[in-house]
Amino acid sequence: MNLPNGLTLVRVLLTPAIVIQLLYDYTGAALLTFLLAGLTDALDGFLARSRRQRTELGRILDPLADKALLGSAFVTMGVLGDLPLWLVIIGVSRDAILMVGSLILYIQVGRLGNPPSALGKVTTLLQLVTVLLALGVDLRPTLQPVLPPAVWATAAATVLSGLHYIVQGARQLNVGPVPSSGAGAAP
Repeated sequence: MNLPNGLTLVRVLLTPAIVIQLLYDYTGAALLTFLLAGLTDALDGFLARSRRQRTELGRILDPLADKALLGSAFVTMGVLGDLPLWLVIIGVSRDAILMVGSLILYIQVGRLGNPPSALGKVTTLLQLVTVLLALGVDLRPTLQPVLPPAVWATAAATVLSGLHYIVQGARQLNVGPVPSSGAGAAP
């Protein structure tokens, strides 16, 4: 266990705290906890790269932590009426499709998904900003005019990045299995 993976685990542990804070209408606490979770997301990747501490666990755990954090926040805020349900459905559906696609790639090709694309990173950032804005509207109603454009931008990026990952996965399925080390070597 290294520091970047530890930060990712902190993000996982903060996720239920945010849901509880939202359900009990502790919006300020939820906002601060979500900001802390977002900070761990930025730091874990930076530290893994700068300290050369990338691990297979981190490669798998980081996107799962992101999905847990954003998915939980989206669903909870959708149920509470803070985000439109159609956006929640788009976000959760995309993530479910990508997880199933990653599993199919692993079974068929021996590779678990793709590294995050620039569009995928932009989508995650927009989803984070949208949740922060929706939380902020409760505390500062002056933010209300900014929320609808953020929701639409998030929806568009979520759909586009989902399609992008599907196309990448389909291409990899057409290429075939990843050769194992020593494959094709003479006995």
